[in-house]
Amino acid sequence: MLFCVAINCMDGRAQLPVIEFLKKRFNADFVDCITEAAPAQILAGETNRRQVQSIVDRIDILIAEHNPVGIAIAASENCTGDAADKQKQHERLDLSVKFLKRQYSSIEVIGLWIDKNWAVSEISSQ
Repeated sequence: MLFCVAINCMDGRAQLPVIEFLKKRFNADFVDCITEAAPAQILAGETNRRQVQSIVDRIDILIAEHNPVGIAIAASENCTGDAADKQKQHERLDLSVKFLKRQYSSIEVIGLWIDKNWAVSEISSQ
């Protein structure tokens, strides 16, 4: 069985589109989900060490248990936790992908954008 990891908004509307996208993208059987309010903003800033460490700790558990083939971090146009414009959110998404790649250099890391219609697209990878 193949797994991948989604670090996604906690908004339930974002879950299924991301899961469906990642199952196809990584040819995975299962998608392990870590949810937060504005996760790309958390990882891009790396300012709240406790929140960052919480996400990293959960990824570490999933790596140890499921050996995922990929990790995705998502940001969305409908994010109530991050009211920044699309360009700023894309910048944060890129920074969060780079942060995750530094932490997990042997695993493919991608950034996902969820538009206002809940469509998912890949916009960043390392």
